[in-house]
Amino acid sequence: MVSTLPRRSDAPPAGGRMRVLYLIDSLGHGGAERLLVAYLRHLPSLGIDPIVAALQERSGNPAAAAIEALGVPVLDLGIERLRQRGAYRRVADAVERSRPDVVHTQLEFANVLGAAAGHRRGVPVVATLHTLEEPPPLSRAGLRMRLMAWSLRRHASLVIAVSEHARRHHLRHLRLPPGLVATIHNGIETGRFAPRPGARDAARASLGLPASAPVAATVAVLRPPKGIDRMLRALPRIAARHPGVRYLVVGDGPARPDLEAEAAAHGVAERVTFAGNRADVEAMLAAADVFVLPSLTEALPTVIAEAMAAGLPVVATDVGGTSEMVGPATGALVPPDDPAALADAVTAVLDDPARAAAMGDAGREAAADRFDLSLQAARLAAEYRRLAAARRP
Repeated sequence: MVSTLPRRSDAPPAGGRMRVLYLIDSLGHGGAERLLVAYLRHLPSLGIDPIVAALQERSGNPAAAAIEALGVPVLDLGIERLRQRGAYRRVADAVERSRPDVVHTQLEFANVLGAAAGHRRGVPVVATLHTLEEPPPLSRAGLRMRLMAWSLRRHASLVIAVSEHARRHHLRHLRLPPGLVATIHNGIETGRFAPRPGARDAARASLGLPASAPVAATVAVLRPPKGIDRMLRALPRIAARHPGVRYLVVGDGPARPDLEAEAAAHGVAERVTFAGNRADVEAMLAAADVFVLPSLTEALPTVIAEAMAAGLPVVATDVGGTSEMVGPATGALVPPDDPAALADAVTAVLDDPARAAAMGDAGREAAADRFDLSLQAARLAAEYRRLAAARRP
């Protein structure tokens, strides 16, 4: 990570290149971090010169290496807590040193501190809200959310919701002005996930999965809201119809020990492969016949678009923005917290390989048309230029 940055003037861009400072809580294994890396591959070709600042370290900040490999400077601000003494000053110093045309904040701490620091320097602030959390109002998390909402209302120039469902949620729960919030769906590099000859067999061999077994897969950070325990409870019902079924879980997180215990308790431990965090998500998806996301809450799960681009039928819970991604042509939606419905939907896909293949084809086409990252990156760059053009002196 870098400690110095080239200085520049404060003159706003006149159709030329722009400098954007991306402030994010950490560069760990989460979806927001993965999405940031993907955007950074596209934005320089659109005239954006990015700088990334991570407020804190999480799991070694593995995404930092991927960002630096793109030639993008990464700052480590060393902030462990929102109320840490000097936290705001460190963020303000990063804004001062980088001289950005726009500050783009992501995740809670960055949205609070970065929005205030950017606004104070007269720089337009864009904030992306990735989640739909609803903590109890008087809890610590609830108070932090109220603080974030206040900071965004007061300091942000644009708040991005990742789905229409999420936009409505933020207007209602964070009391954000309607004109402040716009929807930009998460995007993915669809070509990266396109099926390739031999990829399925190679991936299964690397994971020790039988070549002919039906395989369902989930890619997620292992946290309780992802609902993976519901899929573990659904597995015996699926296995009654498909005795050779296997379940591939890609990702890691605090819930992993509990999930491993749950798999053992339901007698399906031998059917479940916990693959841990993987940089080759496209290879993991290639091993599957159906993608399952049993979440209890979501905003717009990028991983569903990845599964669609990989040509997989998708079974997901009808929460958040998933209905904006999955329909009868590409998969099935089921109620959350309903293992029986989840099992029946997965079983129906595995029962009919021709229908599953048609769903996969439709999903691949939908991902290219609606979720390709180049489209979203162009929209984001246009918003940056609009805001910079209106920047106050």
